[in-house]
Amino acid sequence: MSTPNAAPSPHPAPGLRLDGTVALVTGANRGLGRHFARQLLDRGASRVYATARRPETVDLPGVVPLRLDVTDPDQVRAAAYAAGDVTLLVNNAGVSHWTDLVTGDLHAVRAEMETNFWGTLHMTRAFAPILAANGGGAILNVLSAQSWFAYPATNGYHAAKAAQWALTNAARMELADQHTLVTALHLGAVDTDFSAAYTGPKGDPAPVVRAGLNGIEAGAAEVIADDWSAHVKKSLAEDPVHLYDEIRAGIV
Repeated sequence: MSTPNAAPSPHPAPGLRLDGTVALVTGANRGLGRHFARQLLDRGASRVYATARRPETVDLPGVVPLRLDVTDPDQVRAAAYAAGDVTLLVNNAGVSHWTDLVTGDLHAVRAEMETNFWGTLHMTRAFAPILAANGGGAILNVLSAQSWFAYPATNGYHAAKAAQWALTNAARMELADQHTLVTALHLGAVDTDFSAAYTGPKGDPAPVVRAGLNGIEAGAAEVIADDWSAHVKKSLAEDPVHLYDEIRAGIV
């Protein structure tokens, strides 16, 4: 993986020092979420709430497990009540049901939107007042290079991540006056349970997580974690035919 590249916001909220922060990580029982929780502890977070639908599956010493399904508004409210000292929210929970939009199962498409978009929005709305009360703090949204491109059999996920990207940009503007930093983390496939069905190249999750946390400390609006994500973003300014020719040729 290349050295990650963090783009500062034109009007950035200040970076958040991780030493001493109180963090809440969604989907923290495995994969990227577990890496976030562990690295936050390693970097001196005073408390890390590690949430999961089944908190008994959280096996990382030193964290505070919380039950949370981000698609359940009652559980989101309960988490906000239990974690009123949070200064960093990591919206990591996500799903992909490997479905297309035109011919795929609409229930699966809705489930992807419920978790990736609506779940992130529920969490942002619930924790924004808490972050404001605690000095502003920060939100890190775990997005994807697929925020920016379609791919066969994963277009429900693509649409949901594109919506989550739009939400991230909007929340950054809406929360600027309360001095809350909102950072987007874009990444390609990494070697976790989430991407187990994907047979292409996969990166190491640890440096991706490190890049996202470095971005929070630096006050970055966006972190591009790998070469593929940088390539896809650059392609947005070009004729999309070129990118989709690459995809069809199996270069990705």
